[in-house]
Amino acid sequence: MQTIVKIHNRAITLGPNGFMTKFDDWDEDVAKILARQEGVELLAYHWTTMRFVRDYFRRFEIPPSPKVIIREIGKELHTHRCTHKTLRKLFPDGGCRQACRLAGLPDYYCYIC
Repeated sequence: MQTIVKIHNRAITLGPNGFMTKFDDWDEDVAKILARQEGVELLAYHWTTMRFVRDYFRRFEIPPSPKVIIREIGKELHTHRCTHKTLRKLFPDGGCRQACRLAGLPDYYCYIC
C-alpha cells in the first residue's frame, strides 16, 4: 500500500515500507520530515551518510553496502574505529536500510542492506 506525504505543496509517494517511489523527488526538506516521523534528529553525520548513499546510488544504480559506507565515510562518522554498531546508532531503525530510506532510495534497490 502506498502513502502520499504532502511536503511544501508537493505530493511524495512512499511505498509500503516507507521508501520513496521516485529517487528525484528527494530533497533536504523531504529528508527532514521523514526523519522526524522516524524519530531521528539529523546531524552532520546523518547528512554525510545520506549524501554518500545518494551519490553512490546515482553513480552505480545500487545502494552501497554497510561495509562500503563504513569504509568510505567511517572517518567522518566516528573519531575512532567506525563499525556497524556506529551506523546503527546513527540510524537506529535498520542502520544502512534506514539511511537508504531517509536518503530517498527506492525500496526495491535496498536488498543489499
